[in-house]
Amino acid sequence: MKFLKNGLLPVLLALFPGWVNASGGGYEVLGATEDPLAYLCIAIFVLAYIMVMGEEVLHLRKSKPVILAAGIIWALIATIAHDYGVEHEALRVAVLHNLGEYSALFLFLLVAMTFINTMEERLVFDALRARLMQMGLSFRQLFWVTGTLAFFISPVADNLTTALLMGAVIMSVGGDSKRFVTLAMINVVVAANAGGAFSPFGDITTLMVWQAGKVEFFGFFALFLPAVVNYLVPALIMTVFVPTEKPSAINERVHIKPGGLVVCGLFMVTIILAVTFEKVFSLPPFMGMMTGMSLLMFYTWYLTFRSQKMAPNHQLDESEKGELDIFLKVAKAEWDTLLFFFGIIFAVGGLGYLGYLEMISSSMYAELGASVTNIVAGLVSAVVDNIPVMFAIISMDPEMGNFQWLLITLTAGVGGSLLSVGSAAGVALMGTSKGTYTFMGHLRWSWAIALGYAASVGVHFLLNS
Repeated sequence: MKFLKNGLLPVLLALFPGWVNASGGGYEVLGATEDPLAYLCIAIFVLAYIMVMGEEVLHLRKSKPVILAAGIIWALIATIAHDYGVEHEALRVAVLHNLGEYSALFLFLLVAMTFINTMEERLVFDALRARLMQMGLSFRQLFWVTGTLAFFISPVADNLTTALLMGAVIMSVGGDSKRFVTLAMINVVVAANAGGAFSPFGDITTLMVWQAGKVEFFGFFALFLPAVVNYLVPALIMTVFVPTEKPSAINERVHIKPGGLVVCGLFMVTIILAVTFEKVFSLPPFMGMMTGMSLLMFYTWYLTFRSQKMAPNHQLDESEKGELDIFLKVAKAEWDTLLFFFGIIFAVGGLGYLGYLEMISSSMYAELGASVTNIVAGLVSAVVDNIPVMFAIISMDPEMGNFQWLLITLTAGVGGSLLSVGSAAGVALMGTSKGTYTFMGHLRWSWAIALGYAASVGVHFLLNS
């Protein structure tokens, strides 16, 4: 999953002033974009995002300002609606529409995070990291192995978990080589973001597009080759500059705890259930995810029961312990992200109810065209986060076919790779690299990443148009 820094909306509002009164999202848009209180809503939105962008400096969790902004924005909207003679029931419909959008994604993501946390507790990722460190690979081989694994792990796990896993390997094996660490971590960021673009589970934005019914589940795999190109172009350029020497292998051994591989299997079953509920039963995918989590709950109950039954007979070492409280894994979900997502949906949804998203849609998509707008939106996500960008576009609901929805899915997914602060993967690796992987170090290779971005868009036009 990409974690979040800013929104596209304020930039576009500044470029295209005006207003439109139209209906969308199942309710009548207020069309009050020129009201003074509506301008105040925009100011609050911008201020909240400035605080989000300064998260590292302010040491303030990003969910806090956007939740406050969402509450104030909707209080102001209620005041505006009263002045416009809007009934309370109509306002409730608009709020509940946003609640429906949020709750479906919240439950889906909560299940995915719980599975990832359980796999981490069972040492699945630690065992993989230890295995890579034992292989005695050269720097150049490690560059390709970590990048390739990041590309194929991120479609199932989020890009943050993937990046942290590969980053730990890079720092453990090659921490003394600044050039290797910088290039390898850039490679992992690009690979993790590219890998998440072709899977409905690879990123929150792809999940949003799928759950909104814009692209069928298997339709996302049309982005596989564009995503591969996005990863390979900068990787092939950078590999020439990766040191060729071979670091000494590290003999660290980690054993997966009991049930770890079964949990991985249950995660795959849960994904299949989500697809089945959507394709066969025409039910939202989160119903399949919640059903899958119930299987995980029963399995962890079995692990705990077996562990307690074995304990009186002989002393268990740490690797044999199976006891596992699934509710602790739920509690350790990334709540800052989940609550931030609440603030995003309700704040952007509030501005949409005022009429701003309809205004932007008519200005950008009608005047510039879908292709240009979607490519530019991907570039914007290098500076701001792709989740508010994607939610705004889905809320606008421009008339686009499958090809264009895939295009914005691709560009929003991989655009964050252009800067180290453009995705959660980059931000996390800057924090774990002890000053070796930096914003400027990444920026020096942004031209190569931009070539990959352009090439992937070109391949998408070539293959999928």
